[in-house]
Amino acid sequence: MWSNFFMQQEEEGRMGMASGGVAGGMGGRGGKRPRPVRMSDSQEGKIKLAFIVALVGVTLTVLGLGTEFWVELSPPKHLHNNQTCEVAHYGLWKSCVRTLLVADVNPDRENCGPAQLPGESNCTFFKFYTSGENAVIFKKTTNKNLSLGSAMLALFGLFFMVMGCVCIIMSISKSVPFLLKPAAFCFVFSGILILLSIIVFHQSVLALLASDPSMPLHHQLSWSVACVGSAGAVLILGGILFLLLSLPFDPLEKCMAKQRRSDT
Repeated sequence: MWSNFFMQQEEEGRMGMASGGVAGGMGGRGGKRPRPVRMSDSQEGKIKLAFIVALVGVTLTVLGLGTEFWVELSPPKHLHNNQTCEVAHYGLWKSCVRTLLVADVNPDRENCGPAQLPGESNCTFFKFYTSGENAVIFKKTTNKNLSLGSAMLALFGLFFMVMGCVCIIMSISKSVPFLLKPAAFCFVFSGILILLSIIVFHQSVLALLASDPSMPLHHQLSWSVACVGSAGAVLILGGILFLLLSLPFDPLEKCMAKQRRSDT
């Protein structure tokens, strides 16, 4: 009888140890961190398409920031003599004064230009980035604070642009969508900064023109500003696309489902 009792206790002990091991294994698995959600192939394809849109904005930004055709300043074409005239154009970093032949200028045009006509150019970098000196263009003086502000906004926008690209590249390479929201913030914020840079730059141009009213000048924003402005809009659009792709549901499908329910 006692032998049967001990054998029964030993068997119950083995069963208890086995059940405890299973429970411990389940508890160990439950204590691990959940694996990150992997993106599907269709979602990855949509992210790559949105990234192409953002890269268009990045390319336009780099093109606009690297060129000096943000604004053209043109005095009357017969200001000095009837043979040549001068037109100036500048961007964030340097200014150029180009000497043109009056014969090449459109006869119906009262001012010299445009700056794309062939002529001899003399370009200099702005010194307010190094020595703090203002530049003088056609007897008019630049506003150092506004010019620096415009350049800093553009550089900050470029920084957030690069950070957004890094987030998207990491998200695609690791197949995880949790970096889409930071990338969306970076691209939207960079687009806003780029557009603010254009606004501040235009204010600096107006301050330049008001520095010496005695010198008549005609000004117009040139193609570099068009590139940068388009880049800001494209970057904001790319950020919105990344934000929509980061949502746990498809907004289009959800709207379609609500429309079907309302129809029924």
